[in-house]
Amino acid sequence: MTEYALPAENLAEAGTSLVLFAVPGTLSRVGWLGPCPPGLDPADLRRTLGEHTSAASVHHTSGRALPVLPAAADHWPGQPGLRGFRLASDRSIGRDWSPAFVQTDALVDARRIELLAEDPASGLALRTEFESMPGGAIRVRHTLTNQAAGQYLLQGLDVMLPVPDRVAELLDLTGRWGRERAPQRHPIRDGIWLREARTGRPGPESATLLSAGTAGFGFTSGEVWGVHLAWSGNGRYFVQRLDSGQTVLGAGELLLPGELSLAEGESYATPWVFFVASADGLDGLAEQLHGYLRSLPAHPRGPRPVVCNVWEAVYFDHELDRLRTLADQAAAIGVERFVLDDGWFGGRRHDRAGLGDWTVSDQVWPDGLGPLIEHVRAAGMSFGLWFEPEMVNPDSELYRAHPDWVLAVPDRPALTMRNQLVLDLGRPAVRQRLFGQLDALLTEYPIDFVKWDHNRPLIDGGSAARDGAAGVHAQTLGFYELLDRLRAAHPDVEWESCASGGARIDLAVLERAQRVWTSDMTDALARQQIQRWTGQLVPPEYLGAHISAPVNHQTGRQFSLDFRAGTAFFGDLGVEWDISQASAGERARLADWIALYKRHRPLLHGGRTFRLDTGSDACWIHGVRSADRSEAVLAYVQLDEAVPEPVPFRIPGLDPSRRYLATELAPPERAVHPSLPDYRWAGEGLLVSGAVLAGVGLPPPQRWPASALLVHLQAR
Repeated sequence: MTEYALPAENLAEAGTSLVLFAVPGTLSRVGWLGPCPPGLDPADLRRTLGEHTSAASVHHTSGRALPVLPAAADHWPGQPGLRGFRLASDRSIGRDWSPAFVQTDALVDARRIELLAEDPASGLALRTEFESMPGGAIRVRHTLTNQAAGQYLLQGLDVMLPVPDRVAELLDLTGRWGRERAPQRHPIRDGIWLREARTGRPGPESATLLSAGTAGFGFTSGEVWGVHLAWSGNGRYFVQRLDSGQTVLGAGELLLPGELSLAEGESYATPWVFFVASADGLDGLAEQLHGYLRSLPAHPRGPRPVVCNVWEAVYFDHELDRLRTLADQAAAIGVERFVLDDGWFGGRRHDRAGLGDWTVSDQVWPDGLGPLIEHVRAAGMSFGLWFEPEMVNPDSELYRAHPDWVLAVPDRPALTMRNQLVLDLGRPAVRQRLFGQLDALLTEYPIDFVKWDHNRPLIDGGSAARDGAAGVHAQTLGFYELLDRLRAAHPDVEWESCASGGARIDLAVLERAQRVWTSDMTDALARQQIQRWTGQLVPPEYLGAHISAPVNHQTGRQFSLDFRAGTAFFGDLGVEWDISQASAGERARLADWIALYKRHRPLLHGGRTFRLDTGSDACWIHGVRSADRSEAVLAYVQLDEAVPEPVPFRIPGLDPSRRYLATELAPPERAVHPSLPDYRWAGEGLLVSGAVLAGVGLPPPQRWPASALLVHLQAR
């Protein structure tokens, strides 16, 4: 029996492994997806899997070796990977809905497998690609081609792979605006657990990474399998368990009715679907995904500049002298990038007008943006600018000239949200108009950074260019094409993906961006959870994390500067605060935090993220350690009062044979409440072995709620 494996050089290497077996007369079977079991010879694994596959009938589901595209023709009783049918004529609707593919060829190298298959009876061809990626993840996609006359109406094409029957629990993410990526967990039962995104983007409620694991899996323990859809439009995630115990994990683009029809010779390629597996819990999955992102050409190079975004400082009130003052104060505390947000263009004096008119307002900026940019750059900072290219206000010159350029169902009023409509980026003329205006601004001014926003869900998105048919698929491809064209024209510009905060964070966007705005929520307590779980997919250097005002403008809650700074410390640090209203002491303290962050930035943005299972909702422990395990920075975060006692301050993953000096990481002269007991090792630190740190931990500190103790560990 022919066998294919990824990675071919060493199946047992760190990361996710895949073994396929060719079965004559049908598609190849997936024999294994997961980490190589510890201590097992890869050759033994392959031999055993081959016996399982050859013993199982290819026409029965009792075998655990799943076809690469499960279908009814394989006696697969679950959800099929391909859903569609042929529109051959008015009297022939619904044929070719159950193809039986036969593999015709296989192209294999050390990191890639490409399988080719056909079903002449249905007139369809299939190409399935598997790639082992830097970091350890495996990504998969299908390409379907219509080879016969008549339209083939594609309803869905998903990628799904089997996971072992021993998976017992499922963890995915949900949320809303300002509370992105909240975890939810439950047992896996027979049937399908399906998560769909129908807002034209992943959305704040997106599953993001659907993970299935052994009972009780955590951040550092248990076997876990995860799936992520690298797609910025509508999508679906699912886990399916048959009554036989066969379990599959999958994802794919969610196609709206009639959205995709293939004429003879046309093809559709699914988005890449990433699979990760680890015997070391959720942190093992995160390490593989972070490794992939850090391998990309678009990955941010060099230190991430400390940002000052002026939105929460000035909102739409753009006044040159005030902004110059803010820029001077930002530079004085160590800020390296100054970003002008919404309100600089067209008739944009409020959120009801101007979107779509990307020219500098001569009312607010009679001399253009030059005077502000020159001032910012003279202060030693780079300059960034906010755009929302995919949206338009009805009160705009663009909409008055081209009302047909928006996505809407014909013959009824377009649905507005946030006083906005969505431009149809599936139209080449729309993309050309936007490229022309944005390219002109990026050419005229020395703009180093663009914050690309997307504030309105895409609901009821019909395209007049498609006679009213759904246009989300074409819209998503149009977004990629426009951004890619701008990136090619302006290779030195860095890009931030923002969508009502963190509503469009996926690997396809991150292949193009250097930063994401993690959430519009800048409340430090809320940000602890948002950053914790966004970090399951995205490494810290991408996660825009800003220090906001003492009284947060979204929640009204008030937190200390040290807690706000300690929260933002573990991301791409910035300031979202009218610092002209801060006291001199606050600005000095803020400058100290920024200087401290800069000293540790290489480790924070290049190390391995880890999180500890504390068993308490009142206290979290997380951090970053270096690849050689010589250094770590971590936080002991007290979210609420400790009942009954503080959580043990254990620190996993260091070298058990080495000794580490643990010292507090904070600006000098930290403020401690006089009645709060201090911890014994606060002064010169505590020298302790990696084995003791992992098994026993540091003496737990007494902390007030909404506080964070940062610790630096250095091998001696």
